[in-house]
Amino acid sequence: MKIEFKPIGIIHSPYKRKEEIPCQGYRSEKIGTIEVFKKYAAGLKHIEGFSHIWILYLFHKSEGESLLVKTFLDEKPHGIFACRHYNRPNPIGISLVELLERRENILRVRQIDVLDGTPLLDIKPYVPQFDYRKHARVGWLESKLR
Repeated sequence: MKIEFKPIGIIHSPYKRKEEIPCQGYRSEKIGTIEVFKKYAAGLKHIEGFSHIWILYLFHKSEGESLLVKTFLDEKPHGIFACRHYNRPNPIGISLVELLERRENILRVRQIDVLDGTPLLDIKPYVPQFDYRKHARVGWLESKLR
């Protein structure tokens, strides 16, 4: 089976180097823009009615893959699927950002945590009734997030 993704846009952010990116977007009020390629702009119809959107993107600067990684929150190695590290077998990232405005094919967003120039793969609306889970557990992060 062959799987191919094509970028639908480019993410622009104030972060030019990986070291500048906050560990999660909620820790930053930085603003970025998402440039959706014009051929996909019709797919943005009614997006401005949502306060937040999920963006899926390619970690285009990842450095190979590792099944065990150390994260910024812990010195112990954890499985790649139990964290959000970028050196994944399929280097796909996901972020929740606040949608501030839409101007044609450009989305202005807050709480961006993505490297400037990152290829955008998809956008999905955040819907609290669909996305929120009251009794969700956070595994090894339990003691780290207090």
